[in-house]
Amino acid sequence: MADDTTDTKSSNQMWGGRFASGPDAIMEEINASIGFDKKLFAQDIRGSIAHATMLAHQGIITTDDKDKIVHGLNTILSEIEGGNFEFSRQLEDIHMNVEARLATLIGPAAGRLHTARSRNDQVALDFRLWVKEELQKTEQMLTGLIAAFLDRAEEHAESVMPGFTHLQTAQPVTFGHHCMAYVEMFGRDRSRVRHAIEHLDESPIGAAALAGTGYPIDRHMTAKALGFREPTRNSIDTVSDRDFAIEFLSIAAIAGMHLSRLAEEIVIWSTPQFGFVRLSDAFSTGSSIMPQKKNPDAAELVRAKTGRINGSLVALLTIMKGLPLAYSKDMQEDKEQVFDAAESLELAIAAMTGMVRDMTVNTARMKEAAGSGYSTATDLADWLVREAGLPFRDAHHVTGRAVALAENKGCDLAELPLSDLQAIHAAITDKVYDVLTVEASVASRKSFGGTAPSEVRKQIAFWRARN
Repeated sequence: MADDTTDTKSSNQMWGGRFASGPDAIMEEINASIGFDKKLFAQDIRGSIAHATMLAHQGIITTDDKDKIVHGLNTILSEIEGGNFEFSRQLEDIHMNVEARLATLIGPAAGRLHTARSRNDQVALDFRLWVKEELQKTEQMLTGLIAAFLDRAEEHAESVMPGFTHLQTAQPVTFGHHCMAYVEMFGRDRSRVRHAIEHLDESPIGAAALAGTGYPIDRHMTAKALGFREPTRNSIDTVSDRDFAIEFLSIAAIAGMHLSRLAEEIVIWSTPQFGFVRLSDAFSTGSSIMPQKKNPDAAELVRAKTGRINGSLVALLTIMKGLPLAYSKDMQEDKEQVFDAAESLELAIAAMTGMVRDMTVNTARMKEAAGSGYSTATDLADWLVREAGLPFRDAHHVTGRAVALAENKGCDLAELPLSDLQAIHAAITDKVYDVLTVEASVASRKSFGGTAPSEVRKQIAFWRARN
């Protein structure tokens, strides 16, 4: 997409009298964007209909020309959607492909469509509309993923599993509580999406090449027609801004990171060594040589998609970082990054939503693992503080000695005889065994946002009302 400094010529190529001949094959190859920006056809036609309608309303073009333009544009839309439109590389971009076809369909009236606009504000509009629609789709998909987690959390509000830090057993938690951690993550992603929609909800059309226009246009009219809150307020910034695309990629990168963390857990949990979950054949593949294998390929591919999304973000940041105001042709390289990231994010969210709903949870194996690694050691320390009056640091030291003794004996804390515990500290009584089970440990964590089943259910209710 190029800066508009000349009117459309009868030639298929957009070169004025300054050039003795058209671009050679290399220039055509590097200059054309129709191979990817044809994805913007619906937004381009929608924007042109709104623009033509406004021009007629303001008396800048006749109603008859407007009607011809709108009819022709709707015809082109049907042709493209029906697969009957031939895109031309010589016409460079989606704007000129549509305009050239419109001229064929309706004649000279087509030339009036470009009055009071430039391809600079036209592409800013098309791209902004596309990103807005993609964000709205992402919001819906994240809502579906959150709903899937809420269902699993409710199902497993009391299912005990080990909680980890450093991938080492830390304290018992519930699987429902673990699911709700992802609800919080994807809830933040959805909040970022909503804020991004609010940020970009301004219409660029009417900024023209960079300075606005001398025609008596009504930018508020076109903004309303296109579903924007209001028009942009600075014509220079309007045509040179791609913050909305960068913000989309930033959101996609953060959401992709969350999806990748979840994918990594599913990969780990589905190993025989963990055995916490099992994916059905719908989200797994086998091995060409090892018949016993069941590989979590869907999760692994979600994990990999994050790399592509991150690369797209870095690429667009790099493209934009040194550009002077206003428009530069470098900005033509913005769309492929966003299109690819959007496709990757959509696929990753859809796959993960499917896996969350599909996976079988092995609650018995989770409960068994929850008691390993002396996961109730903190409960012993807390008991010593609460019942024996020890400062926590002293209780921590006493508990460490108890863990060392249990390790030496090859047993769990709850299996240590009372006499051994009392030899470490005389204040320990048989009441301590009430807190050394994983169920008791989980049930005691009733602080707001804690893992106790009662607290998990409160958070589920909060999110169901919010979702």
